[in-house]
Amino acid sequence: MLNDPPNDAQVLALNALAATLADQRLAERFLSLSGITPPDLKQRAGDSQFLADFLRFLEANEPDLIAIADRIAVKPDQLVMARNLLES
Repeated sequence: MLNDPPNDAQVLALNALAATLADQRLAERFLSLSGITPPDLKQRAGDSQFLADFLRFLEANEPDLIAIADRIAVKPDQLVMARNLLES
């Protein structure tokens, strides 16, 4: 599934983040619940822990997880696996 686990997990998480930010409802919900600002997002986008926390946000609402997985053409469990890799 993931050829270079740390890098692939980060790329997958960044793709999911971009898809989330492209959806106004999800973007507003994520920014509101996380308390992060757009400038903070730019600064923290490369941080593995931030990306893991973001993926955990998606996991907390299965319909959102499935929707974002569909948008980036992966299975939801790949996003869960990416979070696990980013946390290790």
